[in-house]
Amino acid sequence: MAGGRIGPKSKARLIVSSPPRRNHPKGRPHGRFHGRPAALPAGAEWVWGRHAVRAALANPRREALHRLVLAPGRSVELQPEPDRPWPKPETMEPQELSRLLPQGAVHQGFALLAAPPEPAAIADIAEPAEGLILMLDQVTDPQNIGAILRSATAFGARGVVLQDRHAPQLSGALAKAAAGAVDAIPVVRAVNLSRALEELSERGWRAVGLAGEAEGELDQVLDAAPTVLVLGSEGEGLRRLVSEHCDVLAKIAMPGGFESLNVATAAAIALYEAAKARRPR
Repeated sequence: MAGGRIGPKSKARLIVSSPPRRNHPKGRPHGRFHGRPAALPAGAEWVWGRHAVRAALANPRREALHRLVLAPGRSVELQPEPDRPWPKPETMEPQELSRLLPQGAVHQGFALLAAPPEPAAIADIAEPAEGLILMLDQVTDPQNIGAILRSATAFGARGVVLQDRHAPQLSGALAKAAAGAVDAIPVVRAVNLSRALEELSERGWRAVGLAGEAEGELDQVLDAAPTVLVLGSEGEGLRRLVSEHCDVLAKIAMPGGFESLNVATAAAIALYEAAKARRPR
């Protein structure tokens, strides 16, 4: 990816590392539940890991909390909130808890069965027009999205916009990779990203798309104006219509000469540059 390219015309592609496939006994493929878990309530999914469960319990956008399962001694690490009722914690040995979750889930003794957070609307994150919004065009890998949500939260983004049809649910491995950011930052699931950019433009936002064919470097085009950073997918980059709805395209300067970046890494760099541009000089 020349100069940090993420666009579709690049000769280089984003390199996205995937966890190695492991051999599993017949009838127990990776990612499926093992043992005999009870049927889940409609729409509910497991969230696991200390930070992810803590954040989910505190998030008012999660209206339905069904089960809270903890390893012995873990309940002292949670602080209930008076106006946020929790399900009564169930105590379970770590090995038994693991049987409730997808194989390989690193739960740290914390698991929560809950409905996903209610999605935000564009208006929720766009008013007033100030700060930073991140938009992901057909980024689908759960661990990449989780890492991006974590970076967006760390750098103070107002929210993240995903394409509804292709984005995974905000649970499981994605929530674990996000380390609680799923419940710390508003997420919009937009049916049409081009129309979402039009709406953001009408509300006073400037869209900056990352593309390797751009002439300007990212740190040169960013300023303190309300900014939507738009990143493309791991393999294809920004789609044409999404790219055309950006006000300006920019590339990440890469003086080291290595021409490929994982999309989560590119997002972290872009968020850092955008946050730096907003600092008082």
